[in-house]
Amino acid sequence: MTKSRIFFFLLLSFIGGVFYQSFWPASLILIWLVLISAVILCLANYKSNLALVLSLMGIFFLLGIARTEIDLLKIKKIKDNPGNIALDARIIREPEKKEYYQNLVITVAEDELFENGFQNKLKILVRTELYREFNYGDIVRLRCQPEIVKNFSPDFNYKMYLAKDKIYYTCAKAEIEKIEESKRNLYTIILSGRKKMENNIAKIIPQPEAALAQGILFGGSNRLSKELQGLFSKTGMSHIIAVSGYNVTIIAQYLMIFGIFLGLWRAQSFYFAILGIFIFIAMIGFPSSALRAGVMGGLILWAIKNGRLANLDNAILLAGAIMLIINPLILRWDIGFQLSFLATIGLVKLSPFWDKYFLKKYKSGGIFEIILMTISAQLFVLPIILYNFHNLAIISILANVLILPVIPVTMLFAFLATILSFIFYPLALVFGYEIGTIVFLAKLKFSSLNVDDFNYWGVIIWYVALFGLVYFINKKIIGNNLDE
Repeated sequence: MTKSRIFFFLLLSFIGGVFYQSFWPASLILIWLVLISAVILCLANYKSNLALVLSLMGIFFLLGIARTEIDLLKIKKIKDNPGNIALDARIIREPEKKEYYQNLVITVAEDELFENGFQNKLKILVRTELYREFNYGDIVRLRCQPEIVKNFSPDFNYKMYLAKDKIYYTCAKAEIEKIEESKRNLYTIILSGRKKMENNIAKIIPQPEAALAQGILFGGSNRLSKELQGLFSKTGMSHIIAVSGYNVTIIAQYLMIFGIFLGLWRAQSFYFAILGIFIFIAMIGFPSSALRAGVMGGLILWAIKNGRLANLDNAILLAGAIMLIINPLILRWDIGFQLSFLATIGLVKLSPFWDKYFLKKYKSGGIFEIILMTISAQLFVLPIILYNFHNLAIISILANVLILPVIPVTMLFAFLATILSFIFYPLALVFGYEIGTIVFLAKLKFSSLNVDDFNYWGVIIWYVALFGLVYFINKKIIGNNLDE
């Protein structure tokens, strides 16, 4: 077994350990006992390559379990009633504006403690009025009685959704007063620039096209009406405005293709696309989910640039393992991570097959390539979508084919329009085309199907069958033809 394959299985073992502990938690004492036993077994069989590799895989699997358990224990130790607090705190995220209110994530300012001795730097989600103006980095005076995060629906684990970002308490009724404006730095300048650009879009583009433009450029569907959000979901197009960055893994290649269209060489278009991804992530405030998706999109671009798209397995697993070392809770409770990770794997694992038997054989590209990329991503993310949202967007492939080709051009000219504060009439028509297409497709009787009983066993069976098919294609079909 080559060193590359050993590295692959060790990474896979660590991710498997995180997965196991996320769904079927084991005792930490048992974990360490088994880990010590595996180390002893490894040392005792160091002369046997197979035994050594198996022992190391067991150790990495247990390390994944242990790393996950460390974060789960922190959640278990959170006190139910921290008592009243009165302190100065800092807003550490851009305010998240909802339809009737806004959410602020705050952390205790330096040298401030809770009344019962809680350490500072604890994050709290504070709800306040929508009309009040707050910004990232503002210092606020806060008085409230935090409550531990609770789940409001059996279908969504809100507690763990926030816990993955180390937010354990909420303040629904709080007295909050801004006492100091945020200090200017590179990050706040970028956020301030984004706000000005959003305002420019609102001035020069009518609604609901303006909301779509803001969503595509800066991420997030909150600007769209509830009805339009439902239509985007129904057609499988929510990814184009997802803060999770699912669209980064698909749009990344379009940016590279667009760079080539502008006359850049392949190497130059790679850097053009990387710059585009960085600007996109910076403009939406560097959310962790989009950063993760940016890493995945960057890996695909790098592989395309170097002609190594079929040999990206270790790089993808390494990127995923590093993200899980930093925060293991994202594997189960961050759908954005799941979508980005799996979409990237889909694009990588199926590209050799599409390239050999369709693109090169028939010398095709353009729309046909978009169809194949969409199929690749959809095959790998569909179980996650069905399990979490119970919606099968039958019309998704057609919607992606009709809309994705214009997204890069839309983003570019919308970006230029926000800077120059004027708009070409055709640009408004493009946004109207995108919304009109989604509305039309969503209203078709066969556009989507509700799937209410798709459980985790369905997810497991799907991926076992899918990876078996990928293995067969790569080893039996592509491999045999290469041997010939």
